[in-house]
Amino acid sequence: MPAESVLGLQWGDEGKGKITDLLAQNADFVVRYHGGNNAGHTVVAGNKKHFFHLIPSGIFHKNTKAIISNGVILDLGVLINEIDTLKKEGIRVNNKLMISPRCHLILPYHKALDIAYENARGKKKLGTTKRGIGPSYSDKVSYNGLRVYDLINWNDFCEKYRFQAKIKNKILKTFGVKPINIEKSLIELKKHRTRILPFVKDVFEVLNNAAAAKKKILFEGAHGIMLDLDWSPYPYATASNTVVGSVNTGSGLPIRSLDRVIGIVKAFTSRVGEGPLPTELHGRLADAIRERGGEYGTTTGRPRRIGWLDLEAVRFSCKINNVDEIVITKLDILSGLLELKVCTGYTLNGRKVHYSECGYNELAKVKPVYRSFPGWMDDVISVRKYKDLPKECKTYLEFISKFLGVKIKFVSVGADRNANVKM
Repeated sequence: MPAESVLGLQWGDEGKGKITDLLAQNADFVVRYHGGNNAGHTVVAGNKKHFFHLIPSGIFHKNTKAIISNGVILDLGVLINEIDTLKKEGIRVNNKLMISPRCHLILPYHKALDIAYENARGKKKLGTTKRGIGPSYSDKVSYNGLRVYDLINWNDFCEKYRFQAKIKNKILKTFGVKPINIEKSLIELKKHRTRILPFVKDVFEVLNNAAAAKKKILFEGAHGIMLDLDWSPYPYATASNTVVGSVNTGSGLPIRSLDRVIGIVKAFTSRVGEGPLPTELHGRLADAIRERGGEYGTTTGRPRRIGWLDLEAVRFSCKINNVDEIVITKLDILSGLLELKVCTGYTLNGRKVHYSECGYNELAKVKPVYRSFPGWMDDVISVRKYKDLPKECKTYLEFISKFLGVKIKFVSVGADRNANVKM
């Protein structure tokens, strides 16, 4: 059964949107299965940039259906804005977009709480997107969440919402934050309900029937593996599991149904938000890479922190997800550098350590072990064949593949969906 998963193997922003869009042209279904609108994906088609937070990247392809499955948490306002934007651009979503009734909702009080919690942390802030992600997941696991399913019976939804909102308003008051207007927010939610319910389907049956019929299914990871709730340097994490196992929990498709796991690796490292970043660069070099690569958060607009490629972390990601192939992205951004460095391991107090044994305190203190490579001067953005890449570029790529023990599927050398080098 041709089912594949696309995962970011670093701290996010690896270029998953472009790669998903590229692979989706041959897919029957593209599935988002975890996270919320704290994720941001960019797809460049022609001269047009398209930004997504919730709708799967494959929505542009005529014969590809987009599924938001149960593991995703939804801000209905954000989702409706994306639907409306696509319609304005002439992209049909009716009969193409399906939403699981099991998706939990991000509600106004979740966003208010997220801001209140983050502000209260002061200098110890986590760097959240303040979009209500954590509080929504907290309600989910504490049995206080509301789902798309609850919207079907509006009177029941209102009763549950008012109960939760009154509790949340009491919490907000303790932080000195203005409580939400419950009745006003319900008016807006009722409008959202009318727009969303036509897209609600039994996604579990759709996907499992598709699998039985040998349809091509592509699962789109929303966040990098280094942000996984269990395998990150916690608490500097996202609120969901980003490893490949969440394909099962977040969509209902058995994990054994996956034929291939494709990992996305940016040719350098970046991250948004707080937390340790062992290979972080500062100064003019970091600024130059950031500006050339447009390294600003799709969701927050914040400048991304920049570092050398951390293969110790990527190797862990490959192992825990049993990655079959990798795609290297943004290789073109490194053109013109005299020297490149790659982290091949960590030491802590003179002792070799692995990513898997480090908490955030250790990861903040480790010293990267670097391997240096000569850079290349030629711009590679127009290259489409591996043989035409500079010799130094080939050496860099071949080392990455050998170190990880994983084959490179292709290399992205530009933002456009067709700017790729075949291996």
